[in-house]
Amino acid sequence: MSSHTLEQTTAVDVTDLRMRYGTNDVLHGVSFSIHRGEVLVLLGPNGAGKTTTIEILEGFRTPSDGTVRVLGENPATADERWRSRIGVVLQSWRDHGRWRVWDLLDHLGSFYLPYSEPDRPRPYPTDELIETVGLTEHRKKKVSSLSGGQRRRLDVAIGIVGRPELLFLDEPTAGFDPAARREFHDLVHRLSDLQDTTILLTTHDLDEAEKLADRILILNGGRIVANGSAEELAHAVAGTAEVRWTQDGQRQVHATGDPTEFVRDLFAQERSGAGPFGVIRDLEVQRPSLESTYLAMVAQEQLAHEQAAGEHVVLEQESSR
Repeated sequence: MSSHTLEQTTAVDVTDLRMRYGTNDVLHGVSFSIHRGEVLVLLGPNGAGKTTTIEILEGFRTPSDGTVRVLGENPATADERWRSRIGVVLQSWRDHGRWRVWDLLDHLGSFYLPYSEPDRPRPYPTDELIETVGLTEHRKKKVSSLSGGQRRRLDVAIGIVGRPELLFLDEPTAGFDPAARREFHDLVHRLSDLQDTTILLTTHDLDEAEKLADRILILNGGRIVANGSAEELAHAVAGTAEVRWTQDGQRQVHATGDPTEFVRDLFAQERSGAGPFGVIRDLEVQRPSLESTYLAMVAQEQLAHEQAAGEHVVLEQESSR
């Protein structure tokens, strides 16, 4: 594949990324890519290297080593036109309390006008943007008078005002009530599906990650320990799913590594009359949750790290004798 074709299909390409602060290695040869239009969720415990990775991709931090390409450019040296193509929704709030919501978004949007393109006009029309994030009835309010959830909606609006090709979301639904969270999830799907926006999201809400992610990366100890869909990661850990159903009033349970094939065979037996039971009812397939998968993977990696450290100590002790 040519570099031009790769740039057209890949929004982020990271190879052997390393970061060291003094004598402390934070990232150890991290490599991954994000396809255009993909929603990638980055998970990991505190101190795993998530924030450092994101800051490097955003161009706010220069790596110690490795190759990084974001929308075809090196973020550390990219220009303002490149920056107009990305959006950032930070976890922390930067206050613009004296501004009114409409005025602030319209003002920020004006900075994107020079970077408007025929296939991606910039900025978002202010009224449309405010409606998109659910702040229409608050459009004339001062930012200082907004509730925490409303301010978070404004954060999202600021992040997408320039119609970004790549959007970074850091704990985007913190402070949202359940209804606002569902609306935000719909917004993420619209951005990805209808506007071909690539989204990199970090969250500690594993239920949210499972709902939104096309693919999940788990970062632990500065290394990627898992990369795949929620279903693929669950299969890698547990290997099986449980199929449950009722026939002739009896509840049945079967563990299988391929639930799709098992259910297909089950219904084929029902149609042919070859099976020992009657009509299938209340069929459900239960796979391990992302939460249980995530905790298992992090625990496995931690155990492997501790075992390796213990072996290293033993070798040092033996060599000193």
